[in-house]
Formats: sequence, C-alpha cells, structure tokens
Amino acid sequence: MVTAREDGWAGMNWETWEDYDDVRRRLDGGADPERWGRGGSRPLHRAAAFGSPEVVAELAGRVADVDALEYGTTALWEAVMSDRPENARALAAAGADPWHPLIGGWSPARLSLAGPTPDLFPLPPGEAGLTDRERATAEEGKRLNEALTGIDHDGFGLACVAAIDADEAVSRLEATPADEAELADILDDPYDYDLDETLHIVGVTTVPGGCVITQPWGYAPSMPGIHTRLSRGTVSYGLYANPKSGNQGSTTRDGVVEGWDLHPGGAPDVDATPEEVLSSYLFRANAAAYACAWAGLRPTDNAAIVGRPDRWVELPERDYWIH
Repeated sequence: MVTAREDGWAGMNWETWEDYDDVRRRLDGGADPERWGRGGSRPLHRAAAFGSPEVVAELAGRVADVDALEYGTTALWEAVMSDRPENARALAAAGADPWHPLIGGWSPARLSLAGPTPDLFPLPPGEAGLTDRERATAEEGKRLNEALTGIDHDGFGLACVAAIDADEAVSRLEATPADEAELADILDDPYDYDLDETLHIVGVTTVPGGCVITQPWGYAPSMPGIHTRLSRGTVSYGLYANPKSGNQGSTTRDGVVEGWDLHPGGAPDVDATPEEVLSSYLFRANAAAYACAWAGLRPTDNAAIVGRPDRWVELPERDYWIH
C-alpha cells in the first residue's frame, strides 16, 4: 500500500531511477507520478537528471504536464543541466518545450547551445541562438574546464583575485616567507596537524588575469578578512570545498563582501541573472573553474591550485573573520 508520506518512491536513489522495471512496478502499484518526497519535488525531474530515457518516457506519459515546474525549472531543464541529452530528447518527444524561457530568461535549448551538445535541438526560425559574447564565454568556459581538471578532493581553500599579481597579494596581506623546515613538515602530511596549527600557511601564484591564493588542506583563503584586504580596487572570489556541506563561495568588491554562502559549481538560484545562469551551466561540478571565471582569471593548468605555488607564505596573526 502506498502511503501519503512516501508517494510510492521510498528507497529511490540516483541509481534506481535508471531501473525501468522497478519504476514501472512502482507506478503500476500506485506511486504518484506527480510527487516525490516532501515539498515540491517531482519524479520526472529526478528521472531527467539521473534516470534512463526509458524511465523518462514512462513518467512523461503519466504526468498531467510534462513542462510542470519544480522550483522554477522543468524536467527538460534538469536533463540539460545534468548532461543527459538522451533524456532531453525523450522529453521533447513527449511534448516538452525546449525553447520555453525559464531562469534568467534562458530556455533549456538555448542553454544547450553553450554546452557539449549544441545540436541537441534544431534552431527554430527567428531564434538567434547565442550572442557573440555568450559564445565567447562558452568557449573560454570549455578551455578553463579542461585546464582545471583533476581538482577532485575536498577540504581545500581558494581565493581568486583579479588584476593583481602574487607580489601585490603578498604585500596586501603583509605576509612573510614561510619557514622552510616547518613547511616541509606540513606538506609531508598536513592532516597530521590540527587545522589551527597550519591555517596561517598559504600558497600564492600569479596567473593570467590576476593571482590565486591556495591552501590544499584548509579554508584560510576563503576567510572574509583575506578578501577585504586583497580586493581593494578590484574583485575577488573565495571558495572553500567543505567536505561536510559542499562548496561554499563568496564575492568581494573593493574591500566589501557582497555575496556569502554561495554555491559555485551548483545549480543557479531561481532569481539568478542571465550571466549567473550561464556560468552555473558552464562550470557545473567545477567550483574552482567557476571561481576563476568569476574573477576573470585564465589559468592554463591546475598547477596554481593543486601543484606547487609560486611561493608559500605565512599570514600575520589576526582575526580574519572580521571584515
């Protein structure tokens, strides 16, 4: 018997949305095709992001509206954002509208023009496609994603600062060269220390467009007091790949923190601007690339983030949680 609380989908995970026989059995047994879990979640959206085209087609044939919204997006939007072109085609075949504008005015089809399957949907008469600026942004996004592959560990901190080099960053932070003996011990096994013992050591590297400050084992580069000093006359993006709660981002402009508790590499918010939507799509699941792109940095590889920085420095003792 299907309970109101479970809606027939209890025990589903990202793998089971690919199991057509299981999904069909649940639907035939009374599972609600319009509701999954609590809140406004919908099974078709889950299947579009994680499932198989067969499951998507089955669900699409049982819902009242294949373009029903979940938090401002359709199932077709989820398929495009999740790089599931076959699921997107199955939804279009079931009547979903690829060109319906959603977050930031983007439609799923227009957004796909900036991704790995730009020929996913035929361009209808009167549709201009991407602007020259959007096309250039997409091309740079592809290059940056390729340059910043291999950054797949949690727990690192990153500051991306526009228009200043490593020398200027060190000066603004009033940092000094790290003690070589202490640094060698830390680098040998940073997790052998309490974080408070190593939080003062960061790496600094000049990259095209600015510089990055890194800490492979901690959040120091994301602290607001770092960014209020680094961003004078420019902008910076802070990132902490929190192993407990996911990627956490912040934006700072000319010494003032403008955004906090952001989620780089994740889905765009319902009220995101067109530019934010495009960045979220281009850098989905690549928070470091998102941070670099936001600040206008153009690193040619991942060495500044996961390799050896230009220099290791020691931060002066102060409260960096004070803006």
